[in-house]
Amino acid sequence: MQRANFCGRTRREMLWQAGAGFTGLGLTAMLDQEGFFGKQSVAADGVTEWKNPLAPRKPHFAPKAKNVIFFYCYGGPSHIDTFDYKPDMYGMDGKTVDVKTFGRGGHRSKGRIVEPRWKFKQYGQCGKWVSDLFPELATCVDDIAFLHSMTADSPIHGSAMLMMNSGRVLSGHPCLGSWVNYGLGSENQDLPGFVVMLDPRGGPISGAKNWSSGYMPATYQATVMRSQGDPILDLSPPGDLKGGGQRRILDALRKYNEQHQQSRADNSNLAARIASYELAYRMQSEAPEAVDISQETQETQNLYGLNDKKCSAVGRQCLLARRLIERGVRMVQIYSGGAHNDANWDAHGDLVHNHNLHAGETDRPLAALIKDLKQRNMLDDTLIIWGGEFGRQPTAEYAKGTGRDHNSYGFTMFMAGGGIKGGVSLGTTDELGSRAVDDTFHVKHLHATVLHQMGLDPNKLSYFFGGLDNRLVGVEGAQPIWDIIS
Repeated sequence: MQRANFCGRTRREMLWQAGAGFTGLGLTAMLDQEGFFGKQSVAADGVTEWKNPLAPRKPHFAPKAKNVIFFYCYGGPSHIDTFDYKPDMYGMDGKTVDVKTFGRGGHRSKGRIVEPRWKFKQYGQCGKWVSDLFPELATCVDDIAFLHSMTADSPIHGSAMLMMNSGRVLSGHPCLGSWVNYGLGSENQDLPGFVVMLDPRGGPISGAKNWSSGYMPATYQATVMRSQGDPILDLSPPGDLKGGGQRRILDALRKYNEQHQQSRADNSNLAARIASYELAYRMQSEAPEAVDISQETQETQNLYGLNDKKCSAVGRQCLLARRLIERGVRMVQIYSGGAHNDANWDAHGDLVHNHNLHAGETDRPLAALIKDLKQRNMLDDTLIIWGGEFGRQPTAEYAKGTGRDHNSYGFTMFMAGGGIKGGVSLGTTDELGSRAVDDTFHVKHLHATVLHQMGLDPNKLSYFFGGLDNRLVGVEGAQPIWDIIS
C-alpha cells in the first residue's frame, strides 16, 4: 500500500515533528519566564503582558482560611441516622404517617416510618448528640459547626451534585474549587491548585462535570489524583527519561526552540496551553514527594487508620489532603462513595448495611484529619466541609425494608476550622427530619460562607460570560451563614 504523504513528508515524519513541537511548548514557557526570548510574552491582544492565571492574587479582605478540604459523601447520607437526633422517632417504626416527601420515587403524601437504626449519645462540652455510626468523629464535635437545615433544589443525584459543586442544577458552570482558584490563584506553581480524589469503586454519576471549570479557562478545573500508585496517570517519566535523561532532552529542546521561535500572541489559547505543559513537567519532580506518605511517622499513619483495612483507603486520601494543602494546593475534594447503589451512600435498600459500610470507612480518617490539622496549628486556616448532595427521608421507600429515598427539603452538613465556630448546631428540621423548619439555608449560603472565609466577597467575585457577570452564588447573590463564623 502506498504511504500517505503530507506536504512532501511521510506520516511518520509528520508525527515526529508534531510531537517535538508539543513538547517544545513547555520548554518555551520555562525559558520565557527567565527572559530567554528577550521580552515577556503578551496576551491575545498583542499588547497586555501575559500572566499565569494561577499566580497568587490578593483576596478582597483578610481571609480566615487559606485552604479547603471538601469531604463529599456521594449518594446522600441520612441526617436522622448520623447527626440530626430525633428522639421522638424511636418507637414509631412501621407506623404510617402523613408526611410530604419528594425523591426518586416522586411526590408522596404519606409513608411508613423507619426509625433511626443507631443510638445517639452526647459528646463534648457542647453536648452534641451523635449516632453510634461516628464514635471517633464524635470526639471532635467541639471543633465542628453542624448545619441541620440545609436545602437544595433537586432530589435527583445528577442535578443535585452539580448544584452542590457548582451552584447550578445544569452542567456547564464552574465548580467551587474553580471559583476559589480563579479568585485567589495558587500558592504552589509546581502543583495543581485544585485536586480531586475519587472513591476507588468509581466516580460519581455526573462525572467530571462536578470538578469542571465550566466557561472558565481549563486552568481552573481540578486535577484528578489517585491515592495509590502513580498519583496522576502518565506523570512518571519512562526509565530512560529519569535523572539526567530529562535534562538531556530539555537541552535538545532548547536548541530546537532557538531555531524555531514562536510568538505566544499567535494564538489566544497558546499561553494557557504552554502553562499546562509547564505544570505537567514541574509536577514530575514535585508531585511524587507530595504524595509520599512514607515520610510520615508510623504514629501519624496509624492515626489515619492506614493499619486498618476497613478505612485505609480513605485514611490515605485524608492524609494526602493534609500533605497537599501543606504544600499550597488551594482546594482538595475527596469523594466517599462511587459508582452506583451500595457502592455509595445511596441507601435505597438496606440502610444498616449501607451506612455501616461507609461510616466505618470514613469515621476514623475524618477524626484523624481534624486532630492532625489541629495539633499542627493548621486547622485555624484550613476549612473542612462534610456532606452530600442531600439527605434521606424519614419514611421507607419500599413496602419492606429500611431503605430511605432522597430528601432535598432538609439535611445536615458540617464545617470545621478556617474561622468557623466549634461546638455549634444551627437550624432544625421537623420532628421527623422531613424538612427544614428553622434557620433554613440553601446550598448557595454554604458556598457564600466558603468564599467569605477565603477572603472573597461572594457577591463581588464574578466572571463575565454570556453577557452576564456570573457568580457562584447566582446573579441574585447570597449572604454567608454569619452565625457559625467566629
